[in-house]
Amino acid sequence: MQNMKFFDPEAIFGHIYTNAPIGIALISLERKWLNVNKAVCRIFGYSEEEFRNFTLDDIRHPDDRNNGRGLLTELLDGGIPSFELENRYFNKNGQIVWASVHVSLVRNDQDGNPLYFIAHFIDVTKNKLAELKLQESIERYTSLKKYNHDAIISFGLDGIIMNGNTMVQQMTGYLIEELIGSGMSKLIGEKNSINLLSALNNHINNHQAIENVEKDIAFIQHKNGHSVEVLVTLAPIIIQTQIMGFYIIAKDMTEQKKLIIEKEAAEKTNKAKSDFLAMMSHEIRTPMNGVIGMTEVLLETNLDEEQIEYVEIIKKSGATLLAIINDILDFSKIESGRTELVEEPLSVSTVLSETLYMVMSKALEKNLEITTSVCPEVPNLVYGDTTKLRQVLMNLLSNAIKFTPKGSVSISVETVSQTSNQVRLQFAVKDTGIGVPKDQVGHLFEPFYQVDHFMTRKTEGTGLGLAICKKLVGLMDGEIWHEDAIDQPGSTFLFTANFRVQLNHSDSSQYDIWREQENISENSEEQSLKILIAEDNEVNQLVLKKMIEKLGHKTTQVQNGKEAVEAVKRYPYDIIFMDIQMPWMDGLAATKFINAQLNGKKKPYIVAVTAHAIKGDCEKYVSEGMDAYISKPISMDAISAIIARVERMNAQVT
Repeated sequence: MQNMKFFDPEAIFGHIYTNAPIGIALISLERKWLNVNKAVCRIFGYSEEEFRNFTLDDIRHPDDRNNGRGLLTELLDGGIPSFELENRYFNKNGQIVWASVHVSLVRNDQDGNPLYFIAHFIDVTKNKLAELKLQESIERYTSLKKYNHDAIISFGLDGIIMNGNTMVQQMTGYLIEELIGSGMSKLIGEKNSINLLSALNNHINNHQAIENVEKDIAFIQHKNGHSVEVLVTLAPIIIQTQIMGFYIIAKDMTEQKKLIIEKEAAEKTNKAKSDFLAMMSHEIRTPMNGVIGMTEVLLETNLDEEQIEYVEIIKKSGATLLAIINDILDFSKIESGRTELVEEPLSVSTVLSETLYMVMSKALEKNLEITTSVCPEVPNLVYGDTTKLRQVLMNLLSNAIKFTPKGSVSISVETVSQTSNQVRLQFAVKDTGIGVPKDQVGHLFEPFYQVDHFMTRKTEGTGLGLAICKKLVGLMDGEIWHEDAIDQPGSTFLFTANFRVQLNHSDSSQYDIWREQENISENSEEQSLKILIAEDNEVNQLVLKKMIEKLGHKTTQVQNGKEAVEAVKRYPYDIIFMDIQMPWMDGLAATKFINAQLNGKKKPYIVAVTAHAIKGDCEKYVSEGMDAYISKPISMDAISAIIARVERMNAQVT
């Protein structure tokens, strides 16, 4: 080594000071910059001259200005030779610079008094930002792990548990401290643990092995001995591209399993309910068809006044029972969500007239005054569900007449709002009847609720009418409510409903044309049709036969679907009234055979006759090859409408 006497120490130190990669600054006791090297200028972006215009504290971050104050005091007092700390500073561009600072103090050699500070600055901004990002990632992971609703367990490739979150403690009953260092077999069993370790060792080449283990681990063992059903996911712990272990994420399936079981039970119950309703509909409507149908036929015979009175009572009682059945079935269909709106052109005035016509006889029996009022702003023609609107009006008007011993019943319609393609109408049914007690108004639209107690009530019914109205009005995007009459007895029921409207129609001509097409059969020339009845019930067979004969047509009767197929082979029928449920061969199977054997030839008009009255039956039977659908009890009007339809079709062909 060469002797240092050949080198100039001042030149060496000057070179080191100037070219050192770290910042070196001489700072006065008042924190003013005395001198800085090039590295300090590079770190903070200022020139040497610019540093003289401000102090060190001027560029220090406000939150860091008190950092190291105690250490500085100790340094001045001689307690420590130097100290280090990290501070944030603002460079010339206003950006934050993280710096590791080493501070020492230069003293006078003679008296030891402090002269100035020497500060070394190392720019650690990049490292600090990386550290903060890592810390943020760790905190996010920790938060996710801590507050996750699933149990998360980390374990090494040797199957030894390293850590877990709070949910692990809740699921297993073990403290995390009890689990750390234990094998996974403690929680998943020895067999699953062996399969797990085997799969982990083959993970790189066999992802399927991991998936199989996930499926096999269906339970986590609890500390008290019982098992918790879980859904497991395995995720690798990767550090610097190396798999160092795995997370096992276990979702507690106990509640989900209960929900699934409850859902399946509810679906089974709902199906059983639907099947029961369909069966009851069939079982009740079939004998009802005989009762009501035969009374209609009987009334067409020569009866004296007393006999007519008795038959009318039978017919009325049958109609009442049928109304109750329909109420229950309607409510069940609506409750199960199987009721949909059918949009068709309708005249509000005509619907009112038709509904009033149906209840007018009861009103006349009580000598009630019936009035209607339709606001001029109500469109002549709207598009909506005629049947459901009529059903709501029928319920409200029937109730008004039922609970009004004397006085009047009025119905009014007005427009609430209207846009270019929709109108909202308000209907009001007002009566002067007995009214509704205030304490019972809130229960009016509840299913099966009746104002008068069943032991003392004077009126019949199921208590479903208003509940059905509420559901139907809801389907029409409306609301229904009750208002007490002011200064007089009685009640007012109001409801709103939305209807589609079309522009460019000034009158009801379009509706009149539509109605005319529906009723064109009224003036059609009668001619005898060839009609086959396929029905296994003798009473229903007789009812159909008598009704059709009253309408001027002859019939042939068979007992089942197989006989119907044979009958069609022998003779070309115009109409077949086909019962759905028959022995040997049901109506649907018979229809398929008939359609197949008459492929390319004129086919009879096949009408499904069923005691079922569940929504969707009509669409189902038509999709199976039938042409129309009627439900029992069968009315003369329904038979007449079918025959008229076939006569129109035949007239168009000829």
